Amino acid sequence: MSAHPDTRIGHVHLKVADLDRAVAFYRDVMGFAVTQRYGSQAAFLAAGGYHHHIGLNTWHSRGGPQPAGDATGLYHTAFLYPDRAALGAALKSVIAAGVPIDGAADHGVSEAVYFRDPDGNGIEIYRDRAPRDWPRDGNGDLAMVNAPLDLDALLAEAP
Repeated sequence: MSAHPDTRIGHVHLKVADLDRAVAFYRDVMGFAVTQRYGSQAAFLAAGGYHHHIGLNTWHSRGGPQPAGDATGLYHTAFLYPDRAALGAALKSVIAAGVPIDGAADHGVSEAVYFRDPDGNGIEIYRDRAPRDWPRDGNGDLAMVNAPLDLDALLAEAP
């Protein structure tokens, strides 16, 4: 069986230690709107009027520690931006909030910036290049790379 070609990841639901802190990060730094709250234990946020892209809860994690760096679990959640200007604007917001950047890369197929939310969950913000511009090897197979990304040039494209 193969997944239907129109299948997409609809949302991510994260366990967090402090709901208000997590909501503030995803709302104020990442720019998502709160679409619903369930008291002091859960909240849902989205972009563009969708019901939710992000779920946050403290049902089993209120006050809990961040997972160890070598623990299994989610590596990162990736947020896809429509173009380079939108990605630059998102990066500008992250930097303005004082969030440390863990890394950045030009993967040939995409440009990506990596950092963490207040609970230590990995976040990737990125934009895709058009499929016709993706790097390919001599057989036509994808040949992604891990080259440096010029963050200053990316920030210069932010509106």
